Amino acid sequence: MNRSKSDALHHEALSHLVGGVNSPVRAFKSVHGNPIYFEKASGAHVTDVDGNVLVDFVQSWGPLIHGHSHPQIIEAVHEKMLNGTSFGAPHLGEIELAKRVKQRFDHMDKVRFVSSGTEAVMSAVRLARGYTGRDMLVKFEGCYHGHVDALMVSSGSGLATFGIASSPGIPQDTVATTLICPLDDLEAVEYLFKEHGDEIAAVVIEPLPANNGLLVQRPEFLKGLRALCDAHGALLIFDEVISGFRFKEGSYGDLCGVVPDLTALGKVIGGGLPVGAYGARHEIMEQLSPLGPVYQAGTLSGNPLAMAAGATTLDLLDSGAYDHMEALGALLEEKMEAVLEKHGHPMRMVRMESLFWFSPGNGQPAVRADQIAKDAAGLYADVHRALLDRGYMLAPSAYEIGFLSTSHDTSHILGLVAAMDDALSEMELTS
Repeated sequence: MNRSKSDALHHEALSHLVGGVNSPVRAFKSVHGNPIYFEKASGAHVTDVDGNVLVDFVQSWGPLIHGHSHPQIIEAVHEKMLNGTSFGAPHLGEIELAKRVKQRFDHMDKVRFVSSGTEAVMSAVRLARGYTGRDMLVKFEGCYHGHVDALMVSSGSGLATFGIASSPGIPQDTVATTLICPLDDLEAVEYLFKEHGDEIAAVVIEPLPANNGLLVQRPEFLKGLRALCDAHGALLIFDEVISGFRFKEGSYGDLCGVVPDLTALGKVIGGGLPVGAYGARHEIMEQLSPLGPVYQAGTLSGNPLAMAAGATTLDLLDSGAYDHMEALGALLEEKMEAVLEKHGHPMRMVRMESLFWFSPGNGQPAVRADQIAKDAAGLYADVHRALLDRGYMLAPSAYEIGFLSTSHDTSHILGLVAAMDDALSEMELTS
């Protein structure tokens, strides 16, 4: 597949953008290639500057649950654009999207819109600290919560450790109040509450960790977190930036029977435009300015274009849409598992409705970061390159997940499976 124009643009971009990109994973480093430059997209397909058409299972990293350039979403944004791109003032669209969010997250009495998932989590953490009057946070190894300084930490050895900053530029003092636990280890969390219970403001978790693989958590673990927070007066924050609006039954918390105190949202809520949100019951949210002392603001928060895209996206997410994606997901899981088994390839399919991941290793799929095979990147890089050459776009990282949309159909699923079968056959011949 010719990518000479993409290669040339990347060479030019290196002179103007850091690493030629505006978000690190786009650099394709972990799959040993150059980034692909896209020109246009429609439905399940993206077209690059070289004219190659690819079936897209990245979908802008999850927001495009109805595919690219959905005509109703485009029309809604265009209509709003004719009246202005930003007001910096209240407008009807904010109310309309807030109503739609509350319908799907009924533990939210009030919502605050921001412009990204990172902002949503950052603001939820600040609110939790302000509400409880405590400083410490508990987070989990393998959960990514955006580039929030206090949550950009990695775990050391042992049962549970204080955080160590995982990026230069983050003061140690910033993460000194962040405690790390392994996923799926309630004893570790119990230990932290025993040692610091009166100081912990919140437990922050992706209830369905989806940015370091798809690490499906047991409902019993999440229920245990709920009980510990209740016992010690801490808040439970669910980061559903990726998983939010992906389930017919409601949130991932709903699926597990666990109600958090605060929920952070992003991705799907913006329909492809930058939107995040967080919400909770009255007494927590009313600690926010202008009602309370906890300050948070955003010049472009509640942007009318983003509100219109988000509201239309959620309106289109009816039962039929979810049933369609579930049928595609079940088909993908069945057929892809058979192909991987046929070739004896050390990857497993992990799927939760419209989210999927190729878990490295032949055993039980990982539920914790430390269970992910050390050779994950190497296993995935060759597969990614081979599928790309056959016209199928997956995330350029072994630790990122795939996304199904309402724009995908059976032919896209069967095509991906056939491409994987062909790719693995070729890799066997050349090994």
